[in-house]
Amino acid sequence: MKYVPSLDKGFQPAALMIQNFLKRVQESGSLNEIVLCLERAKGYNYVYKMNVFPDQTGHDEENFEIVERIVKSLLWMVGGYKLYVANSPLLAKKLQEAYSSNGIRAFDFHFMSKVFEAPFEVIACKDATKLVEVRQAIHMENNLNGCRIGFDAGGSDRKVSAVIDGKVVFSDEVVWFPKIKNDPQYHYDGIMDSIKTAASYMPRVDSIGVSTAGICVDNKIMVASLFIKVPDELYDNKVKNIYKDIAKEFGDIPLVVANDGDVTALAGAMELKTDKILGIAMGTSEAGGYIGDNMALYGWLNELAFVPVDFNQNAKIDEWSGDYGCGVKYFSQDSVIKLAEYGGFQFDPNDSPARRLAIIQDLYAKDDPLAHEIFENIGIYLGYTIAYYSMFYDIKHILLLGRVVSGRGGNTILAKAREVLYNEFNELANIIMHLPDEKNRRVGQSIAAASLPIVHFES
Repeated sequence: MKYVPSLDKGFQPAALMIQNFLKRVQESGSLNEIVLCLERAKGYNYVYKMNVFPDQTGHDEENFEIVERIVKSLLWMVGGYKLYVANSPLLAKKLQEAYSSNGIRAFDFHFMSKVFEAPFEVIACKDATKLVEVRQAIHMENNLNGCRIGFDAGGSDRKVSAVIDGKVVFSDEVVWFPKIKNDPQYHYDGIMDSIKTAASYMPRVDSIGVSTAGICVDNKIMVASLFIKVPDELYDNKVKNIYKDIAKEFGDIPLVVANDGDVTALAGAMELKTDKILGIAMGTSEAGGYIGDNMALYGWLNELAFVPVDFNQNAKIDEWSGDYGCGVKYFSQDSVIKLAEYGGFQFDPNDSPARRLAIIQDLYAKDDPLAHEIFENIGIYLGYTIAYYSMFYDIKHILLLGRVVSGRGGNTILAKAREVLYNEFNELANIIMHLPDEKNRRVGQSIAAASLPIVHFES
């Protein structure tokens, strides 16, 4: 490991840990290729193959520690409710125990069961030849004709843009606190305020496009951390259709609600005019999205916040999932706060996370050495993590968005990530990393969201 984060010396990059594991397997001369197949709705699936030690050869725990982390990654990158495991009955059994209603990964079990409305299960498969990948391809048409509103719902701020025939006539961002509010009227009023403000800058509203954290189905919010405090008895009636209810206030106009990660990727595709783009938005959490071959989405979850990127079992715990080493603690405002505290910085306990991020960014603007160290450490995290993501995604471009990469810190993160990736992983030197201009770093997702609805005009 050539680069060690100075403020987090225990960091164990997923890519290197797996690389070292595979090397030990290869050197042992005793290989067993397992096949993991994660199935989603409508028969779509993702297949991943790797070599491990054969069962019951003294390496069972080592096998499980590595494979469990890969399974966790697949769940949150791709999503699914059935995991088939071929060529290792022992691993299948241990994964069944871990990903059960009362196992160590009970959170993931219940989450996937809820999203796909079917109990999550791990199935031992005796015939690996039956595990053939079936990939979904969703081609997104995007344009900016007419009078459009794009709204981006973040955990610390909400952003909105008014776009008329491709020209942004108004953009704004407002601090809010959706994660600590239990009355969904707070969320409704905040969203409506932003959209009405944007509408006041246009002669009419032809469509509304929404980028939001969480998982969306048919313009409904199935699961989202923004509404984590809303009681279950209110969720179905007040939250699921919140954007549909707001759109009704503007008449029968097109509405598209998309996951913020997918919109990040779309913003990248619009910016770079190419495909195979992994978009990463670093804000309140870490959002991801991927545009694959021929500008297609694959219907994957791309919830990178829950993907383990640090295999150090003593790493920070994600409060929601209860797991360690997850991306949210490395590529969000949480990471900045964590590293600042590791460096001895003391925040006012009354300051919000967004305020704490702003404090560190202001210090960096004044050449504070700790602030520089913080963003450089995040760059080290990112360089190694891109190598890990490339094990699952075919990546030509990385596009970084979000409040964390705003300002001088973003340039430092980008420069260090490039250095780490290109020096540690020569085979990935073809991956190009990008930061959009400062405006798009902050409101690019709301502008891209405005392009989502298809609007037909009478000739």
